[in-house]
Amino acid sequence: MKFLLFIILNSLVLSNLWAAPAKDLDKQWAAFSQTSTLSVSHDKWQAILDRYLTTTPDEQTFFSYSKVTSEDHKLLKSYVSDLTTIAPEQLTRIQQKAYWINLYNAKTVDLILDNYPTKSITKLGQGFFSFGPWDDKVLTINDKKITLNDIEHRILRPIYNDARIHYAVNCASYSCPNLAAHAYTAENTEQLLDKGAEQYINHPRGVLVTDEGLKLSTIYSWYQVDFGGNEQDLIKHLSLYAKPKLKEALSMVTGKIEYVYNWDLNEIK
Repeated sequence: MKFLLFIILNSLVLSNLWAAPAKDLDKQWAAFSQTSTLSVSHDKWQAILDRYLTTTPDEQTFFSYSKVTSEDHKLLKSYVSDLTTIAPEQLTRIQQKAYWINLYNAKTVDLILDNYPTKSITKLGQGFFSFGPWDDKVLTINDKKITLNDIEHRILRPIYNDARIHYAVNCASYSCPNLAAHAYTAENTEQLLDKGAEQYINHPRGVLVTDEGLKLSTIYSWYQVDFGGNEQDLIKHLSLYAKPKLKEALSMVTGKIEYVYNWDLNEIK
């Protein structure tokens, strides 16, 4: 009986872990500067991307975790440390957008390297029922310990209300939108967000029209509220970034929508 109860509880916990967190603003991170003379350097992160990120002909990016030297891992940790010593409220809103995206992505790569080799980021995390590291307190900013989920769901999503955020933050998985080849800055953020949306939507792991209907990344199910709230609005969003052939196919889609996701590491082997 105890074993059966354990199995039931385990199943319930795992199903909850798969549910996407709600968008819920943490007001302590809402402050920003109207103008800022503070310069944030993302050069260290760009150096890591230049050395270890590969873009395939079909515009999917992969990271060579196995090739990262100990010196470059230290450089990455130094970059993360640099960002955590900055008080975000001293930055403008657009500076903050780039700051949080880069910090999320750099820390994710750092966590993978700390635990490498691993088949999937879902194998990381503290606690018996952990499904990934997203709820672990892995960063300290303004003397406050925060999680990757805090950055995505309690800062980026509620502050910016921009569905393209989902094409920017990278979960180190095959089915995830690309880890961008360029560090986000106040100057290039809007361009990179559009590029991330276009690359993902026009790749089969994001959107695939089949004879049976439409196969989409589960991101569009988890966060449907951010893409309009219903499947009709979701199709409109996809069509905004779809290339002509895909856009035409989307306009004629009938049948069910199937959602799939591959959590294997986004790794060049």
